Amino acid sequence: MGLIKIEGIKLYAYHGHLPEEAVLGGHFLINVYVNAMTDLVEKSDELEDTVDYVKIIEIVKEQMAIRSNMIEQPAARIADKILQLAHVLNVTVELEKLNVPINANFRKISVTVKKENK
Repeated sequence: MGLIKIEGIKLYAYHGHLPEEAVLGGHFLINVYVNAMTDLVEKSDELEDTVDYVKIIEIVKEQMAIRSNMIEQPAARIADKILQLAHVLNVTVELEKLNVPINANFRKISVTVKKENK
């Protein structure tokens, strides 16, 4: 088993509860961690025997383009789609909302969704 990490995918999207977020949008940072069966690829050195990180990034972009009021929803959609890929055992998706339009000081606002194949 191996851990595939894709950290710091920065995208502009239109997620948020506030009406202006649907119009103005904002920046989001996505981290994806995939535990995968890597025994095959360790021997074969072939792309089809592992989880393609390019495909993971495509999934993130596709799901982030679908507007949601709450960031839990795109995070869960990303995790669900990644779980459908061959060799995936489980996935963790952290979705961070940058520049949240509220009057408060904070270091980070994010949601983390963990899902696994049964």
